[in-house]
Amino acid sequence: MALDELKSAIPDFAKDLKLNLGSVIGNSELPQQQLWGTVLACAIASRSPKVLRELEPEAKANLSAEAYTAAKSAAAIMAMNNVFYRTRHLLSDPEYGNLRAGLRMNVIGKPGVEKVDFELWSLAVSAINGCGQCLDSHEQVLRKAGVDRETIQEAVKIASVIQAVGVTLEAEAVVAEQ
Repeated sequence: MALDELKSAIPDFAKDLKLNLGSVIGNSELPQQQLWGTVLACAIASRSPKVLRELEPEAKANLSAEAYTAAKSAAAIMAMNNVFYRTRHLLSDPEYGNLRAGLRMNVIGKPGVEKVDFELWSLAVSAINGCGQCLDSHEQVLRKAGVDRETIQEAVKIASVIQAVGVTLEAEAVVAEQ
């Protein structure tokens, strides 16, 4: 199992990450599609080749072809949106918020899966990318759709652990090269 290989690659000093990775994936109460779509989107957003290489096959095996593509689409569109909206929010000139974005985001309207799943994946990626405006937007859509705070927090926990594992493994790879 690739998850076990990934956990075994985590150094002893990051034992909490190893335990948390097993817990957030292995003990998740999310439905399989929400879980594995979140895992895949976050593995992509982590930018860690090792994390993506280890988690992608299991995600693909647990997702329909449509959900697999939609999770990848969530990671892709949020890579763009998180930079754009985070920058607009951080600029001190509020007039940027009044300008038309002019960016295509069709996949958000027609993701190919249940809108709630896509929104959850988008929220998790936005957590990794640190876009408060996107986090608020996706959280509001999810809450209006009846998604509870515990489900939203579950996705954020998955995002935080996958990101931490990616950072740790990439740092260890750099140190090992020296």
